Amino acid sequence: MRKHRFSRVSPTAGLAALLFVMAAMWYAAASQNNAAAYLLLFCLTSVFLISIPHTLLNLAGLKASAESVKPTFAGDEVSLPVEIVNESRATRSAIALTLPDSGSPREQVDHIPAGKAARVTLRFSAPRRGEHPIGRLCLTTIYPLGFLRTSKHITAPQRYLVYPKPAGDPNLPKARTRARQNKSSQQLGEGDDFAGVRAYVSGESQRHIDWKAVARGQALMTKQFSAEADGLLYLDFAAVPFSDLEERLSQLVLWVIEAERARVSYGLRLPAVEIAPSLGHSHFHHCLRALALFK
Repeated sequence: MRKHRFSRVSPTAGLAALLFVMAAMWYAAASQNNAAAYLLLFCLTSVFLISIPHTLLNLAGLKASAESVKPTFAGDEVSLPVEIVNESRATRSAIALTLPDSGSPREQVDHIPAGKAARVTLRFSAPRRGEHPIGRLCLTTIYPLGFLRTSKHITAPQRYLVYPKPAGDPNLPKARTRARQNKSSQQLGEGDDFAGVRAYVSGESQRHIDWKAVARGQALMTKQFSAEADGLLYLDFAAVPFSDLEERLSQLVLWVIEAERARVSYGLRLPAVEIAPSLGHSHFHHCLRALALFK
């Protein structure tokens, strides 16, 4: 549930300049008893006073909600889509959206008609790995004259996930020794259940190449049957040749990416978690999430 706070009003540098000009005009009008200077001063003061309620009301009826954020890797860019809805009966102009404490640039929306919505994407650098709260969104405006700034903070309950940064040796570790290693490749597929695909190794029988994948423009893949199921690739936390925790996780992330790219069925072993070997988008992000949340 979003929590809306009251709008805050603060002066801008333009207000200080305006007050200086008004003071100078008042001094000139008083010292010379100049009616024209007084008239100009009163007109300028009236314009400023009329702009105040316009500035205060420019955020009225506006609601902002953050949408789901796609996971990213540490150091990359996070894209946060936000929808700003105008529930008032008047057009809102010159609305700025920021995410405080994220370092994201200010995104500007020129006009939001009554009863309409605008979509804005905030982009900022991903922090360290893990799950992070979005926190709060900030709507700001200085419309129409820029003398006052009013802002509204909206709490966003959504969270986003940051995977460890991939780094290390891209060469995959060797798969576990097959129990039926002596079975010839000519026998594979005869009476055995299909168990997925793996990267094609030069010299293997072409009978078991996944030609449908080749026709789709993918790399050469060999169909894997149950006879090969004992040759499973497990990416083991204990087997990573690094002492630093973050370096180990970065290496495992890189291996997950390379294994998925090569279409090699892989599993993941962590001290308290074991994920069975598989392939595919869901399995890929399941492994990366486990690495991101590892403690």
